[in-house]
Order: sequence, then structure tokens, then C-alpha cells
Amino acid sequence: MSTLEQIEAAILTLPSDEFQRLRQWLSDVDYQRWDEQLEKDIEDGKLDALAEEAIAEFKAGHYRKI
Repeated sequence: MSTLEQIEAAILTLPSDEFQRLRQWLSDVDYQRWDEQLEKDIEDGKLDALAEEAIAEFKAGHYRKI
């Protein structure tokens, strides 16, 4: 049995309150990793083209007030 399979089996035995804590922890870790990846992508310039496109659209008047 792989480590992942062992973890999955252990999760299935958790009481609901501990399962909820685990879900929240996983969600927090997921958001943290997503934020880190986004910051890295920004630093690497991977979003520059999208930013330039958005600025050009705004300058051309293609926007709506919210």
C-alpha cells in the first residue's frame, strides 16, 4: 500500500470534527501554494502580456464601471 493510499484510508476513519479541520488545513495550504505560484509567475513575467492587454483595453475605453 502506498503512502497516499495509507493517508486516504486514515482520512476515511476520521471523526467529522477532525475531518473538517483537515479540510480547512488543506484549503489553507492550497491557497498558500496558489499565492506562491502566482507571485512566481508575476516575477517571471508570465502575466505581463495579460496586464498589457488589460491596460490597452482600458485605455481604449473598453471597460465598465462597477
